[in-house]
Amino acid sequence: MWVLSCAIPSAYPAHLPKASLSTLTTVRSSSLVSVPTLDHPFVPEVVKAVDSLYPEFRAVDNLVARNTSRVLKAFQNARVGSHHFGGSTGYGHDEAGGREALDQVFAEIVGAESAIVRSQFFSGTHAITCALFAFLRPGDETNVIISFWQLLVLPMIPWRKLLERGTLLGWVLLKILELSIEKFLYLAEDGGLDWDALGSALRPHTKCALIQRSCGYSWRQSLSVDEIGKAIKIIKMQNPNCFVMVDNCYGEFVEMIEPPMVGADLIAGSLIKNPGGTIAPCGGYVAGRRKWVEAAAARLSAPGLGIDCGSTPGDIMRAFFQGLFLSPQMVGEAVKGTLLVAEVMASKGYKVQPLPRVPRHDTVQAHEHFVGTAILAVQLGSREHLLAFCEAVQRSSPVGSFTKPIAGTTPGYASEVIFADGTFIDGSTSELSCDGPLREPFTVFCQGGTHWIQWGLVLGEVLKTI
Repeated sequence: MWVLSCAIPSAYPAHLPKASLSTLTTVRSSSLVSVPTLDHPFVPEVVKAVDSLYPEFRAVDNLVARNTSRVLKAFQNARVGSHHFGGSTGYGHDEAGGREALDQVFAEIVGAESAIVRSQFFSGTHAITCALFAFLRPGDETNVIISFWQLLVLPMIPWRKLLERGTLLGWVLLKILELSIEKFLYLAEDGGLDWDALGSALRPHTKCALIQRSCGYSWRQSLSVDEIGKAIKIIKMQNPNCFVMVDNCYGEFVEMIEPPMVGADLIAGSLIKNPGGTIAPCGGYVAGRRKWVEAAAARLSAPGLGIDCGSTPGDIMRAFFQGLFLSPQMVGEAVKGTLLVAEVMASKGYKVQPLPRVPRHDTVQAHEHFVGTAILAVQLGSREHLLAFCEAVQRSSPVGSFTKPIAGTTPGYASEVIFADGTFIDGSTSELSCDGPLREPFTVFCQGGTHWIQWGLVLGEVLKTI
């Protein structure tokens, strides 16, 4: 097998020698799995992948620079100062302008009229729910939710059963909003949007179209902002009064534009994903048209209170501002991590989504494995392999490396789920984590990473395990 005998290359691929693998030497080993030597932390498969990804990593650096420039300008325009970092107690009436400044900064960054960024959103799903309530009311019989979940392609199964077996957001629609789902938009055969079907999907009474940007727990392509913009145009042409809501989780800063810039009425997401920069300890956001942001805020608090109340005790405001500023860089590292994971796993015969070296539209990387001629998604072919993958990731984490992840039920998830997330903030998928629902086809979803090098180290443990 191949084992490295060269010096450790620079952490950044730009400085790697073009012939780095030519310095490898062949060494006999009783193991069938490549292992790192004492003078190099990466297994050879990872070194080879890093060396080959130089152009892609450089493109990510350009993306980070463009997005950081936009973020910096928004901070400067809002005249952010240290006085904005102070917390407040009780009702939050004496808060020193931090909420207003943070909302202004966030709105400018995503190209929205208004935004509400709050610790009181305890998850992205909570923020999305408040945003949907801005448009819709429980029991409405005239709502159409246009959804792009691959799970919903399954034929001859009522939508209610699909949602019961589906994603967290599907569970919200079923259990909380109690909306009448009149129509789903299925995916095309290539896994993208079915544009022909979308062109005739809406009716005059359609009130809202919901677009999920990320793939979520489904084996499909995540949507680019350009695709979302095209979908919005088609929707508005059919019904100008139809509101468009975008679940923006995992998509922030992965591109140079955001959905409000292409016509989305509202977007929502979590601060312990991309826009928290791995520093925000909690929270979520809603952004978009001012009228509807205020309506969502009234659902978060109460009518008449809106955005003017809510304490932020301690040092949370500083974490929100600093995390938002760091977000483009942290997202860039996560994108590099997905590129590296895809490159290595594909080289080992696993089917990956997205494919290696294709543009990213979110920070999720999924894996399948070919067994014979059948694709058994997570695959790793079985429940046991999915558990083993997540256990390997947990062992490679900075927090809780000594623990073993156990699959179980989680509020809002219809299936058993296993999480590997040795993170400093509980549930912070923007750091480094993987998870997967324990149902066929057993797909593992990898997210985040404060620096791509951690994924390089994790992959060595994963390859030894599976």
